[in-house]
Amino acid sequence: MPKSKTSYRQHSEISRYFDFNMLLTSIFALIALLLCSKAFAVDSKLIRIDGSSTVYPITEAVAEEFQKVDSEKTKVIVGISGTGGGFKKFCRGETDLQNASRPIQQSEIDACKAAGIKFFELPVGFDAIVLAVHRSNTWLKEITIAELKKIWEPEAQGKITKWNQVNPKWPDAPIKLFGAGSDSGTFDYFTEAVVGKAKSSRGDYTASEDDNTLIQGISSEKNSLGYIPMSYYGENKAKIRALLVVNPTTKIGVLPSKEVVENGTYQPFSRPLFIYISETSAKRPEVKKFTEFYLSNAAKLVEQVKYVALPEKVYSMAIEHFKKGKNGTVFQGHSEVGMKIEDLMKREGKF
Repeated sequence: MPKSKTSYRQHSEISRYFDFNMLLTSIFALIALLLCSKAFAVDSKLIRIDGSSTVYPITEAVAEEFQKVDSEKTKVIVGISGTGGGFKKFCRGETDLQNASRPIQQSEIDACKAAGIKFFELPVGFDAIVLAVHRSNTWLKEITIAELKKIWEPEAQGKITKWNQVNPKWPDAPIKLFGAGSDSGTFDYFTEAVVGKAKSSRGDYTASEDDNTLIQGISSEKNSLGYIPMSYYGENKAKIRALLVVNPTTKIGVLPSKEVVENGTYQPFSRPLFIYISETSAKRPEVKKFTEFYLSNAAKLVEQVKYVALPEKVYSMAIEHFKKGKNGTVFQGHSEVGMKIEDLMKREGKF
């Protein structure tokens, strides 16, 4: 009999022990749930941006300034997968904003439409593509579009491998080529400007969507020739040298600079830069606030990262279009070669 009472008492104590531990476990689980919910609430204020490495310095500068003044502590993540790679994500609804160094193409418009993704197209600045060589190259000062085509057209692959094959006045030395990868908007623009058809290029060259990789290649190879965005050149003038590009109309060699981009003489390598915003994302307060902050501060920050700002009138137009919900593109689904700032202003008024 005593043995039975002892067993009952022990059983009761064990039950109370497990009940207490279950209570503690439930409390800890509830605390963890609340913490996770709070973390989720914080993480939900996240703006996802991807796309062009050319536009990246502008958007990154804007994001840094925005996060300094944003009382909501929104987190802005900016990736680099190239204009084409970025549009693939954007048209799947994976990103809120898309950096683009060319207008959206028809295939991308179709992909967004199929996924129900409506968008705003907003110009943020002007850029120039720079043709660059190694600093030790003292014999090449300027280059024509015809010479560039002879080097970069698909038929040149495996055949045009030396400088003197392009121009007999140039040395009997190998050409080491560096350029944008196929997912880059710079690649699309350059090939259309030089070869006459977007994405039409020889493939036997060092390609990358990361412009810093191209800078490294051009600066390390004495027989190099490459093309990069103007801001990346501006940051690396000590490592590489820009060539004068012969204007097809005036036949005068022009060195890339802010002034020649503004006056339209650096042709055909001046181009507008864009951001695209998902209409669905734009309904979120933090995305709307970020976009308006971007356009209001773009002129100053574009200049800071060595690009060319648009006239204030264009930024005002863009803000007005965004606020009024004027979505879509004013382009025809392909890159626009040789566009001047005043042409963009007229185009941006045709929503």
